[in-house]
Amino acid sequence: MDHITFLVAVVIVTALAFDFTNGFHDTANAMATSIATGALKPRTAVLLSGVLNIGGAFLSTEVAKTISGGIVDDTLVTPGMIFAGLVGAILWNLLTWLLGLPSSSSHALFGGLVGAVWVGAGEHGVHFDKVVEKVLIPAVASPIVAGVAALLATYLAYKITARARQDSVTKGFRLGQIASASLVSLAHGTNDAQKTMGVITLTLISAGALGHDAGPPVWVIASAGLANGLGTYLGGWRIIRTMGKGLTDIQSPQGFAAEAAATTVILTSAHLGFALSTTQVCSGGILGAGLGRRLAEVRWGTAGRMVIAWLVTLPAAALVGGVSASVVKHGGTFGTVVIALCAAAVAAFIVLASRRNPVRADNVNDAHEVTVRAAVPTTVGTVA
Repeated sequence: MDHITFLVAVVIVTALAFDFTNGFHDTANAMATSIATGALKPRTAVLLSGVLNIGGAFLSTEVAKTISGGIVDDTLVTPGMIFAGLVGAILWNLLTWLLGLPSSSSHALFGGLVGAVWVGAGEHGVHFDKVVEKVLIPAVASPIVAGVAALLATYLAYKITARARQDSVTKGFRLGQIASASLVSLAHGTNDAQKTMGVITLTLISAGALGHDAGPPVWVIASAGLANGLGTYLGGWRIIRTMGKGLTDIQSPQGFAAEAAATTVILTSAHLGFALSTTQVCSGGILGAGLGRRLAEVRWGTAGRMVIAWLVTLPAAALVGGVSASVVKHGGTFGTVVIALCAAAVAAFIVLASRRNPVRADNVNDAHEVTVRAAVPTTVGTVA
């Protein structure tokens, strides 16, 4: 415990704060379609998802090892760099949550770390070949694979049940969605909670508390899983609305197909150590399910905004992480305090802005768009 300095403790707390934002940012990945189709009540859905996210955190540590010893050189990383990278990731998560954009929490974390380590340790501190292999290639391939799988599954689901009673089909697939959404939550915990485990493990390695190439200790696994699960339970209602209603009008067969496809891709990637974006996988699955149903409406404007957010996430988080690392590097403890206060002020502003037009469990299915400002009521008559 002698290695746990004040700065290391601050980094660990910040990492768990990121994991918390990751939880409520990514709740939509597992539960948006089940909530939209009525398979699960909103509060029941987020509770189930939170519990399964905690359980999923204990299934594997391959992704955690990719982060703690893969994309950056752990011999050159300092706790201050990791803190700066986490600041970039958290602020991007909060901004995209405010806008209801299902961007990638994973890529926000990777971008923040890459930017911070690049500024703090130089270009040689980042393993760009691993970033391409473990992050960028899965980022492109995974939503396409999930989308094609969901499209085919949706087509087959409607083909097979074409002559069945509609109410029986709906009821059957809603029951199936409970299972498929649960598997997505378990897979999310297996993939996304590990990213925070990897960050905390990297911090402990950089501080000398763990040896190089060490895996995450049990207390790291448990705390990361709990933070992710608690964030999930809060429910990222703004993003749930976008994914459940904003991309397409989901019916229960489509929801089941999208969730089954996403689960398969996420669990396979977690086993291989690919730190992919569960958000992109699940979004690709929903789009594929929308295309797989004849005459279904796909809202390409929303999809386009999502893709733009995906493209901007890595460089935007890297920029904030790099600036933060520069301040921490040159300002020492004072610089760290300044960055922490600035980040807290920006986070508080975003949370206050979200209250202007809140999205909650009771109104999450009322519309398909998320706005920051409340609509101005229409007045009747004229004013003298």
